[in-house]
Amino acid sequence: MIQYLKEGISEEKAATDDAKVRATVEDILGGIEKRGDVAVRELSEKFDKWSPPSFRLSKDEIQACYEELDAQAIDDIRFAQEQVRNFAQHQRDALQDVEVETLPGVVLGHKNIPMNSVGCYVPGGKYPLVASAHMSVVTAKVAGVPRVIAAAPPFNGKPAPAIVVAMDMAGADEIYVMGGVQAVGAMALGTETIDPVDMIVGPGNAFVAEAKRQLFGRVGIDLFAGPTETLVIADETVDGELCAADLLGQAEHGPNSPAVLLTNSEKLAKETMVEVERQLKVLSTGEVAGAAWRDYGQVIVCDTYDEMVQVADEIASEHVQVMTKDPNYFLDNMTNYGALFLGEETNVSYGDKVIGTNHTLPTKKAARYTGGLWVGKFIKTCTYQRVTKEASVHVGEYCSRLCALEGFAGHKEQADIRLRRYGGKNAV
Repeated sequence: MIQYLKEGISEEKAATDDAKVRATVEDILGGIEKRGDVAVRELSEKFDKWSPPSFRLSKDEIQACYEELDAQAIDDIRFAQEQVRNFAQHQRDALQDVEVETLPGVVLGHKNIPMNSVGCYVPGGKYPLVASAHMSVVTAKVAGVPRVIAAAPPFNGKPAPAIVVAMDMAGADEIYVMGGVQAVGAMALGTETIDPVDMIVGPGNAFVAEAKRQLFGRVGIDLFAGPTETLVIADETVDGELCAADLLGQAEHGPNSPAVLLTNSEKLAKETMVEVERQLKVLSTGEVAGAAWRDYGQVIVCDTYDEMVQVADEIASEHVQVMTKDPNYFLDNMTNYGALFLGEETNVSYGDKVIGTNHTLPTKKAARYTGGLWVGKFIKTCTYQRVTKEASVHVGEYCSRLCALEGFAGHKEQADIRLRRYGGKNAV
């Protein structure tokens, strides 16, 4: 039996909120497309109180950001990027070009080709999310993308030094200080001073996610990365203090970040709910995390692991932290998730910041059909073929008949002309 000890806001309320976001974003993108840099500057002034002579940072401005950081901070950024780069390189090495002779004289293949240009958005208005620079820029560069541009909003009225340094160390070719929809729109649509890119990647709030949704098709996107989601799957082998810490550690992202506890222990469920309230009183980000927990938090109690897997796959959460007697059971049986964190020794924060797996992950149930950002997202797998004259006759005979079956006369002639030229006695 599945019990809900705590539920979040209704789907109807969430849908109403989404509709408001859609209309706002549509208006902003329309303005950028029509008025370019002028619209971007107006939006930056309105939302970020930011209107520099140039949104693109010069080499001197980038160097000034380095000078604001101490050596430890730079070394920590370097360490995190080494982990991300290392794992991304292993993923890239797993992508192999293919060429095979499938029939005598028929050679088919595919090539893995990096995109030509990518725009990476790094959130940073509320918190300077340094790690998002690693996840997007480093990964794109490992994939072989020649032009990678990056944008982040100002922080406290100026470029966020740690974000800028992380972007530069990751290999960004152009760095812009712009936030939100105006940054995503400028990179995707282009302006008088910014050449458009082929793909937009990176997490963001509901407005950024909606902008990417509306731009999809005109440019590629990684995925719809909306407000952070976390699901903690736990049993009696852990305690409420640990579960509460891991729920609130992600709820602090924003007031609409879902945090869900899924357990087969009613005792642990109630203990965690009490512990959440206690920790909210001492957590410096408790106001934001508390709003998220109040409106979007859930506590679900199941009887069995099977029921827990069923509910977890229905939720299809971005982050799934498994703290049970047998974490591998969920690795072996779950199918819908952005990333798994197996065992109490690890946690979502490791994945968010430093361990090497990518933290840009699917939200709003998109884990049903896609995984997260990885090096392969920046690569197009494109097929090719070549055949001998003899093979063209062999394949052409089948093609001619199949085209006739479908009523495609022009397609049929493409095959027939080759049968006449190469087929000798078999010519049509």
